[in-house]
Amino acid sequence: MQNTVRHIRKSLGGIYPPEEINSFIRIIFEKVCHFSSADFILCKNTILSSTRQQEIAAIVQRLQKYEPLQYITGETWFCGLRFKTAPGALIPRPETEELADLIIRRHRGGSGRLADIGTGSGCIAVTLARQLPGFRTEGWDISPDALDIATGNAAALQAHVTFRQADILSWEPAPDECGAYDIWVSNPPYVRESEKKEMRPNVLDYEPHTALFVPDDDPLLFYRKIAQTALRTLRPGGALYFEINAALGGETQKLITDIGYRQVELLRDMQQRDRIIAARHP
Repeated sequence: MQNTVRHIRKSLGGIYPPEEINSFIRIIFEKVCHFSSADFILCKNTILSSTRQQEIAAIVQRLQKYEPLQYITGETWFCGLRFKTAPGALIPRPETEELADLIIRRHRGGSGRLADIGTGSGCIAVTLARQLPGFRTEGWDISPDALDIATGNAAALQAHVTFRQADILSWEPAPDECGAYDIWVSNPPYVRESEKKEMRPNVLDYEPHTALFVPDDDPLLFYRKIAQTALRTLRPGGALYFEINAALGGETQKLITDIGYRQVELLRDMQQRDRIIAARHP
């Protein structure tokens, strides 16, 4: 096993930072050898079978091409739950966990109707459905591939979520949907095209661009449309939550305020970056 660990470090050194390689090693051994954190320490002198060595070598080769480990293993953790991942949906991020946690803390014990706009893998919708059982939770996305992934995650994690294919930029609520929702949440595309040059190949070359990028000349278009539509679909006093581009915190807060929301909060993530907008329907 120690020889295999050294091989991984040598093969990935110079491509990824050491702390990320350490994380990769733990995840690889969990996936291939089913080692827990304790097993990883206790079994360090274990001799791996040739089959397992080949599996690990194949993973390392894919990592050398910057393929995300979450796509290679087909899974990742989010809010303590194991989600299936595939290239049709964005890989869930730690900052999105903070968004989900905020909603859970503020609405625990409540009831009503909740929509996750641009659900992707379903990580937000599934987590909220499990933690806020009083809400009827929906997950919307334009992508059939993302909806397939999200539907599978909801089934595997026994979460009651209704999924809908919808393009939020053109969607119009039916009469019975006006004022019918208590919470809208979204982590929409927010990376500006000009920011591509700052992104790592494991994101740029593999994750779906439609879920990532917005034009430089209108980087807040999803926030504008979602907030305007939510004015019609949220009940008075209903809550609106966004994950945002940290570089556009002030602009996003002003947009939501100008549209007419009250109690518009700009909240920071654990890295002290502007990351979440929380607001109330007037």
